[in-house]
Amino acid sequence: MTKKKMKFSYFIFHLLILQDVYSNSIINCQLRENCLEENVKKSEFPDGFLFGTSTSAYQIEGGYIEDGKSLSNWDVYSHTNGIFKSGGNGDIADDHYHRYLEDIDIMESLGVNAYRFSISWSRVLPNGSSGPMNPVGIKFYNNIIDNLLLKG
Repeated sequence: MTKKKMKFSYFIFHLLILQDVYSNSIINCQLRENCLEENVKKSEFPDGFLFGTSTSAYQIEGGYIEDGKSLSNWDVYSHTNGIFKSGGNGDIADDHYHRYLEDIDIMESLGVNAYRFSISWSRVLPNGSSGPMNPVGIKFYNNIIDNLLLKG
C-alpha cells in the first residue's frame, strides 16, 4: 500500500462522524459493559443549529510551493532532516488545493452548513507582509468561498 493510500484524513474522519449524525444513527457507548444504540435525528436540534467541520491550511491543502506559494514555517520544519522519522510532511496533505470542489460536494451531501477553514499566509503573502499579494492564492480562497456560498 502506498503512503498516499495510507494517509488518513482528519477532514474525512470528521465528515464520517457528521455523516453518522446526519443519517440519524450514532452509537452512544460510554464506559459500561452494555452499549446501546441511540438514534439522533437532525430535527431534534434547535432551529439554526449549525452542523459543521473545520480544517487547518497546512494539514489539508497540499499544493506545496505551487502557484506562487512560498515556504511556511511548517514547510521548513517538516523538511528538516530527522524531524519526522516517517519523512512525512504537508506537501500533498489531503490535496484540498486541487480537490476543494469535491470536498465541498462531500460537505453538502452530508448536510454541513458551517465550515471553518484557515488561510495559508504563505500562499496569499509569499514574501511576508511587506511584499505583494499573490493573486493566484487569493483566487484560490475566493473560489472556496464562492463555491461554499453556492452550496449554502
